[in-house]
Amino acid sequence: MKPALIFDMDGTLFQTNTILELSLDDTFAYLKALQLWNLNTPIDKYREIMGVPLPVVWKTLLPNHSEETRAAANAFFSDRLIKNIEAGNGALYPNVEALLHHLTSKGHPVFIASNGMPAYLEAIVKFYNLNRWVTETFSIAQISSMDKGDLVAEVVAKYGIENGAVIGDRLSDINAAKTNQLLAIGCRFDFAQEAELAQADVVIEDLSEVKALLSLL
Repeated sequence: MKPALIFDMDGTLFQTNTILELSLDDTFAYLKALQLWNLNTPIDKYREIMGVPLPVVWKTLLPNHSEETRAAANAFFSDRLIKNIEAGNGALYPNVEALLHHLTSKGHPVFIASNGMPAYLEAIVKFYNLNRWVTETFSIAQISSMDKGDLVAEVVAKYGIENGAVIGDRLSDINAAKTNQLLAIGCRFDFAQEAELAQADVVIEDLSEVKALLSLL
């Protein structure tokens, strides 16, 4: 098997910021209507933690609210994200389709391993027809530990991957690569943080740069 490429979704393949603010505004308007929130939408706080599992998101954004309220906010937010995807309000990053086509044409298996929930990931994959190139999409919901390293380990074990790379924008992606002895490719995209990217093996500014890195695998 040729080296495999395991991609993060949010902030790596999918420009989550195109639907993030819309969906978050809708969610906090919903909470205001229920008299459970009276401040502005905490978009900046969400951007800081972008990439963590959704249960962590709502503990961070609603630290003084009940688990019931957090669950309701999460359900509403998830629904709005999917509706915005299906309405065509989102976008892939530049060169995603060209890169995935190139990788698969050269025989490299391609996977997605994301902290997103299954229905959300399925909506993106379906809308952009990513299954043309992606062998399988893995969600953090499949892993009881909610740890990205464990999720990537499941991809590695299921497909017998011996060599490859994890491509992502956050520290969880970089750590997942290193935990599984894969190349850590950091993406300096919308939600990336320089302190986290400093721990990657390689940092890219555009997904087209991945082609030149195949020689490192």
